[in-house]
Amino acid sequence: MPAVVDLNADLGEEVTDDEALLALVTSANVACGYHAGSPAIMRAVCAVAAERGVSVGAQVSYADRENFGRVPLDVPGDVLREQVADQVGILSTAARSQGVEVRYVKPHGALYHRTREDVEQATAVLEGSGTLPVLGMPGVLLDRAAQAGRGVILEGFPDRAYDGDRLRPRDQPGAVLTDDDAIVAQALRLAGSVRSLCLHGDTPGAVAHAHAVRAALEAAGWSLVGL
Repeated sequence: MPAVVDLNADLGEEVTDDEALLALVTSANVACGYHAGSPAIMRAVCAVAAERGVSVGAQVSYADRENFGRVPLDVPGDVLREQVADQVGILSTAARSQGVEVRYVKPHGALYHRTREDVEQATAVLEGSGTLPVLGMPGVLLDRAAQAGRGVILEGFPDRAYDGDRLRPRDQPGAVLTDDDAIVAQALRLAGSVRSLCLHGDTPGAVAHAHAVRAALEAAGWSLVGL
């Protein structure tokens, strides 16, 4: 059996070349309107994803477009649950209109990191997202998903610096990797330990990074398969 890995990117955020990235990635984390995006953008991304056989996932976030969903918010669990359900529902409608289904859920930004440790917030994301498999890093969210019999998908980040098992905060030096060689090297290191590799669509040079990473993975014998 070939070694299999997924290459995902955050799309529909109005900050990158979605179409170019959709020619390279195998899964698309589509913004659901709370930190970026709109139903029209979701439909456009899903249409191209359908044409190219790219899997679609719901990139759910705190309701905070001003800060791109990257500031932690204290949202009550019942409110967050309904917000997540709303986001998944909006994207599901857009995806189905283009002939595809939402295949997984992934928190975005501050919510992603919060749900690794916060039981209430993790529970709200799980309850709001039905039975969808969950994409993320190890922590409370994935533990609770596994306990509930949900699909769990581990991911790593070629374009972000790590401090131990955590991503270095974006306000610290060197948090975002921008050199192709460094990103490729990290992608190859991570590929054997995770199912999916994430490239941030809002990172400068995201398309070039995706080209380089995909080429390196394929040259190393990895088969790229969506989620």
